[in-house]
Amino acid sequence: MRELMLVRHGETEWSRSGRHTGLTDIPLTPEGEAQAKAVADLLAGHEFGLALISPLTRARHTAELAGITGGRLEPDLVEWDYGGYEGITTNEIRETVPGWFLWRDGVIPGDAEHPGESITDVGRRVDRVLDRVRPVLERGEDAVLVAHGHLLRVLTARWLGLPPEDGRLFRLETARLSTLGYEREQPVLLGWNVT
Repeated sequence: MRELMLVRHGETEWSRSGRHTGLTDIPLTPEGEAQAKAVADLLAGHEFGLALISPLTRARHTAELAGITGGRLEPDLVEWDYGGYEGITTNEIRETVPGWFLWRDGVIPGDAEHPGESITDVGRRVDRVLDRVRPVLERGEDAVLVAHGHLLRVLTARWLGLPPEDGRLFRLETARLSTLGYEREQPVLLGWNVT
């Protein structure tokens, strides 16, 4: 089929409350676990030539509950490092930076564990992932990535030949399946936010 399936991790306490969750390693909520199990039905019968999973717990547990086996941990699939905005909601950020918009304004440096990352850096990481995926698809096999909302949005933009900041155009909910593929040799979006 030559499809690249994207799975965003299930709900966490921070995703439910709208906190920016980059490198903080927090677990799924019970609802997030149920969401991840529902993804298994969507993936039933699919065989993957490559399965790459973010090493963060919320993505690994989602992959496990979704029935994805034989996956490899891929550090380039961790979420955007939000730096000083880690754990803070957009409304809280806008109290001190009116009109702040992640895709335009980026992040501020944080502590040693959350130094922050530019959107260009995120774009470079997803380009490396896509370089690993394309040969699998060219062999006629499918691939699956289990990762995070903003990271997968940037990856989708890059798949389509768009700049990383155009990830803003692809809202992605928790534990949803999205599919990238081809129309002939042209990279296209085949499905988005499927439950």
